[in-house]
Amino acid sequence: MVDWNLAVATATRLVRPGPDVSRDEAREIVAELRRHAKAAEEHVRAFTRMIPEGVEPEDTPVLVVDRAGWVKANVAGFREVLRPLLDKMQERRGNSPGGAVLGAVGGKVTGVELGALLSFLSSRVLGQYETFAPPSREFPSAPGGGGRLLLVAPNIVHVERELDVAPHDFRLWVCLHEETHRTQFTAVPWLRDHLESEIQSFLDQTEVDPMTVLERLREAAQSLAGGRPEGEEDEGRSLVELVQTPAQREILGRLTAVMSLLEGHADYVMDGVGPQVVPSVGEIREKFQQRRAKGASRLDMALRKLLGLDAKLRQYRDGERFVRAVVEEVGMDGFNRVWTSPNTLPTKSEIATPADWVARVHRRAES
Repeated sequence: MVDWNLAVATATRLVRPGPDVSRDEAREIVAELRRHAKAAEEHVRAFTRMIPEGVEPEDTPVLVVDRAGWVKANVAGFREVLRPLLDKMQERRGNSPGGAVLGAVGGKVTGVELGALLSFLSSRVLGQYETFAPPSREFPSAPGGGGRLLLVAPNIVHVERELDVAPHDFRLWVCLHEETHRTQFTAVPWLRDHLESEIQSFLDQTEVDPMTVLERLREAAQSLAGGRPEGEEDEGRSLVELVQTPAQREILGRLTAVMSLLEGHADYVMDGVGPQVVPSVGEIREKFQQRRAKGASRLDMALRKLLGLDAKLRQYRDGERFVRAVVEEVGMDGFNRVWTSPNTLPTKSEIATPADWVARVHRRAES
């Protein structure tokens, strides 16, 4: 169904070159990012109080990669997560006339399309905690596939130059955000399995009839291209949302709430720790927010909408607002009840109204 090797080859061929740095500069940047990642670990633990003193959670590796390395690592993750769905679709197609030929041709087409998508994304990601990463010699992960932290050095350097901010401060600031994600998953053992279960439930609801999927994609493309009547809004939904079943929309609502929590918590922590260890954090945050808000070219903005990246930007904003409101109401230890179990995670509506989460989790527990 997907020619993964072709996806990697396509993305690697299309990926934009990174900023111009000498070999010595590159080595220094990699070394500094590693130091910042280690320092950020201590800062995040002290600020969040998610890991009790004296407890050492399972360690996960920190990998400093280039854009091609990010592509390779993510293809491995996609392959792992999508395997059950693709196996099901492959079986369905294999039983149809000419299924083998269609599968071979379709796999190459999908590989090229996925490669083009990854090449676009590879120049925009500063860092990433890979939750479902299978280990490999090139990209090790924690024992049992527990995850790994990626820092994309060319993108970090590109953005710090674009914003004209202090490189040392910006690199540490980015590491604080990404280290918070690593702490979330290492301090909350059930979180990875919960997310994986939700994702697999989402994929299980996917239509396996290729013609049905194609028809949904056509309808979505017409909507996004302005095919609906003038004056009728598309509610800003992405391509992913437009091809969903009702059951998938319900699951996506829960996933959106969790991702808003994780991203907002990381933003809250990076800014909370920042003033103590990042002298220019105010300038960095202001310039970075302006960059997020304005986007880039019209094509870039169209792709963001198509891929649902605008929704991710809302997750940062809405999630950070939720975390801040809850911490102000019940303190950091009170907020940390959110990590107790899947039942204490906020719903999508509670992300918008933090007082409802406080009432449900705290007042019910106190009654």
